[in-house]
Amino acid sequence: MINRRKFLQQTATTAAGVIISQASFSNILLQKKKEKLGVALVGLGYYSTDLLAPALQLTKHCYLAGVVTGTPSKAESWKKKYNLNDKNIYNYQNFDSIANNPDIDVVYVVLPPSIHADYTLRAAKAGKHVWCEKPMAVTEAECKSMIDACEKNKVKLAIGYRMQHEPNTQRIIQFRKDLVYGKVLKVEAKAGYFDPRTDHWKQKKSMGGGVMGDMGVYPLNAARYSVGLEPIAVTAHASTTRPEIYKEVEETMKFDLEFPGGATAACEASFGKGMNDLLVTCSKGWYKLSPFQAYNGIDGETSDGIRLNAPINNEQAKQMDDDALAIMNNTALIAPGEEGLKDIRVVEAVYRSVVQKKRVTI
Repeated sequence: MINRRKFLQQTATTAAGVIISQASFSNILLQKKKEKLGVALVGLGYYSTDLLAPALQLTKHCYLAGVVTGTPSKAESWKKKYNLNDKNIYNYQNFDSIANNPDIDVVYVVLPPSIHADYTLRAAKAGKHVWCEKPMAVTEAECKSMIDACEKNKVKLAIGYRMQHEPNTQRIIQFRKDLVYGKVLKVEAKAGYFDPRTDHWKQKKSMGGGVMGDMGVYPLNAARYSVGLEPIAVTAHASTTRPEIYKEVEETMKFDLEFPGGATAACEASFGKGMNDLLVTCSKGWYKLSPFQAYNGIDGETSDGIRLNAPINNEQAKQMDDDALAIMNNTALIAPGEEGLKDIRVVEAVYRSVVQKKRVTI
């Protein structure tokens, strides 16, 4: 017969087991202070294959632990190339079982924007920290749901704004904070490339396509971190030179932002032409970066002759290491979910301006 003490001990143990959900289980494991965090890439397209996976071979505080793909042949080739454990390879049907895998600490969502929210919510429910590529989502409401889910499950949510981790970009942000060149008056930011593809998610509205949410986030984010305030109004114009390809979404977007205090930003993004420039004009001088968002290095100068070309080994590796350290040390992320939400709030206003053909407030 079980005595009273044993019965209470067993009951307490059982109750504790119930209370400790799968979501919190991973967080408890993290408290044991891993030297490196295991990252699972969700979606094995170009960015994961050509940039993130190689970068994860250079990181100091995280490593490629697993992948999620709907293509069995990709799973097999990645397994061999990166010596991945069978139990760390998932497809979209069994993804939720990642909750039971202590090897995976972070899920990096690298999918079309229309499903960013879905996989962020599922990863958070599984107790995994989330890194989500930009654009964060298609709507502000989706962004809020992603933030809420991560807060509820006590995991961190970082958005893949790699430029905010880049040293030259960080320097011009500091220029603004310290008023080195005086008050920011005007920003000019342009980002674009010629995309020859004719059947890609970026050309499909249902998948979150259109240049504004993709390349448009670069000049938008640059305008915001250059001014240091949130825009209060926007006037936008969408266009395309290839209507047979860009049937559902815009190929090029021009948008002018107004900020509190009188600062303005003239921005442009395109899938039809190459652009990569950021110019910040202040009351006591100017500074510029050109290119300001290239993968292979940033270059620039100031009105008093300072070169802005501090080298960086790998932008994606720096971004992921910074975010991994923030998780391990429980410190603030450089670009948390709220940063992504602020951009998407403006993106939605840009589209309202296009539809209404007038200036709209944000």
